[in-house]
Amino acid sequence: MARKWWQDAVIYQIYPRSFQDSNGDGIGDLEGIRSRLGYLKDLGVDAIWLSPFYKSPMKDFGYDVSDYCAVDPIFGTLADFDRLLEDTHKRGIKLIIDLVPNHTSDQHPWFVESRAGRDSPKRDWYIWRDPAPDGGPPNNWMSFFGGPAWTFDAQTGQYYLHQFLPEQPDLNWRNPEVRAAMYDVMRFWLRRGVDGFRVDVMWLLVEDALFRDEPENPHWQPGMWDRGRHLHIYTEDQPETHEIVREMRQVLDEFDGDRMMVGEIYLPYEQLIPYYGTPERPGCHLPFNFHLITRGLSNWTAENLRRIVEEYQASLPAWATPNWVLGNHDQHRLASRIGHAQARVAAMMLFTLPGSPTWYYGDEIGMVDGDIPPGKVQDPAALRQRGLAGDQGLDPGRDPERTPMQWTPFTYAGFSTVEPWLPVNPDYPERNVETQDADPESMLTLVRTLLVVRRETPGLLEAPYESYKAPEGVFAYLRGRVVLAALNFTAEPKTLAVPPGEILLSTHLDRYGVVENALELRPNEGVILRLQ
Repeated sequence: MARKWWQDAVIYQIYPRSFQDSNGDGIGDLEGIRSRLGYLKDLGVDAIWLSPFYKSPMKDFGYDVSDYCAVDPIFGTLADFDRLLEDTHKRGIKLIIDLVPNHTSDQHPWFVESRAGRDSPKRDWYIWRDPAPDGGPPNNWMSFFGGPAWTFDAQTGQYYLHQFLPEQPDLNWRNPEVRAAMYDVMRFWLRRGVDGFRVDVMWLLVEDALFRDEPENPHWQPGMWDRGRHLHIYTEDQPETHEIVREMRQVLDEFDGDRMMVGEIYLPYEQLIPYYGTPERPGCHLPFNFHLITRGLSNWTAENLRRIVEEYQASLPAWATPNWVLGNHDQHRLASRIGHAQARVAAMMLFTLPGSPTWYYGDEIGMVDGDIPPGKVQDPAALRQRGLAGDQGLDPGRDPERTPMQWTPFTYAGFSTVEPWLPVNPDYPERNVETQDADPESMLTLVRTLLVVRRETPGLLEAPYESYKAPEGVFAYLRGRVVLAALNFTAEPKTLAVPPGEILLSTHLDRYGVVENALELRPNEGVILRLQ
């Protein structure tokens, strides 16, 4: 059977607010993204994933949707979106958009109608509960953004559920009318021609029908994250979620062109893998595998990374497509977490493992976490938890990884002609696309070259993964016994016994040629070797 496009696709995530401003308001937009499609084509990515651009009050910067079938004016218009989609396809690139099905904005007409009264036809579209006997929240569930996951509505005398901000009420996915409405939203965009969806918080769509208190987390201590107080056996990964995922897959399968979905799911492998479904009852095409982030970046060693990769490979059914992620809009920047030298090694690992990798905008030039002064913090999660705790600390939350793309060494890094919504990182005069484009050994040159090697080397797309013996501090693996990737995760030179082969690429971008029996790896170096 022919492979589908998404089985090997390099997916490039764009946070629209921060990619390119085309109209001088300091906020990125759809026309700005369209103007940079040539850059993305040259980079070599196969698909673009856009974070939300829907109409929204922007309490959570687009993840609070007030109209799923409209573009917010700060990003442009539906006509702008159609032009972007057309031009993306003309360049041979797929377009994936965010779907935010767990919650809406409190300004969405559905919720406005739902909270109008207990007898509202849409009352059951959201999750309403009577107060506890003491008048407090119905149970002990906590929000991801701090404080209880319940807000009291004085007009109707009940609490509504929100796993994020109070302005983001959770939809009731047990209601078939909600499901039908959201599937129609999917069809709206699929008819326009989008190639798929990244489904936000897929593992949170359903909660316990009995609304039971969650058990205490014995490892939680005061000062830790609010939501960490409990073990989330009643608000995450409920069995009914898999039925919904299968229904979403059926909607996608109504359309030709191999439409697909990627699911945001932060779960252990044994809970993650079932989201693929089965060949007879397929589910999510690519349930996001975040383990390189959640378990890898905090213990960035060859031995730990090998363990993570091989546990995943062993867990996957033979028919399921692997996927790998090293960064996104909710995680601190790759180069800030492991340093620039190892970020190059990480890129080689990501693009030589089997399956589909996802790359976060700006990581190809080694962007680091931005410097966000206290008065410039925008992230509602950071602001809310600071306020709830009465803490005047300076934690900028998720803002550092969302700073504007650094295109040029000139004012505002070529992102905008005015001060952007978040400060441009101070290192932009040295770290930017224009400067790295002219440097044959830059991070940008490495990523571009990696993607060429990935496309043009038999074995790097379809061939299976096989472990390869390596000295301490080196992670090495074969792809189909044709290609060997050898990655040095230490600051010391290492020697690896290898069959005769040809060096296709070094992360240092300074050597090629034949290797006979031993591969000498320099500190922080990765090498792709084509075996003879």
